[in-house]
Amino acid sequence: MTDVIIVGGGPAGLSAALFTAKNGLSTTVFDTDETWMHKAHLWNYLGIESEDGTAFTETSREQVDEFGADRRQGEKVSEVSRNGEGFVVTTDEDEYEAPYVVLATGADRSLAEGLGCESTEDGVVDVDVTTETSVPNAYATGAMVRAEEWQAVISAGDGAAAALNILTKEKGEHFHDFDVPADAE
Repeated sequence: MTDVIIVGGGPAGLSAALFTAKNGLSTTVFDTDETWMHKAHLWNYLGIESEDGTAFTETSREQVDEFGADRRQGEKVSEVSRNGEGFVVTTDEDEYEAPYVVLATGADRSLAEGLGCESTEDGVVDVDVTTETSVPNAYATGAMVRAEEWQAVISAGDGAAAALNILTKEKGEHFHDFDVPADAE
């Protein structure tokens, strides 16, 4: 069993995976490579002057891989269901279990609906400020929780929020991921 399963390989899913894997949680990411980033060019992403969306995705994947996430490239998730206190994620190849799941499937809300996550009157998945849904320990991010604010930087922030909330629950205290130079005081 892995600690966190992330469904989606765009900015939200990869951002969540980066934070969880970097901070010691075993992380499995299902990435079908259907991210909208392949149609994008980043001009308005903080810290990036200009970059092709596909190149950005490849760099993000490399970063996640370096921290040891188990990225299941091309393995499509067909269902997410509850299993006691955790979740079962079903693909054509296998079933996987984890106590936490992060849904990062863009505007495709079908997995969240199948899991029983509540929606808003706008038809988006209802989440709190940490991106947790009405189903405990299930998080929804990016375009699935926003009617129209579909930006890579917003999605990446949502993924980070989900990951930090999971890390806070696991550590039993507010968790912050701040990297500082070794010689900083």
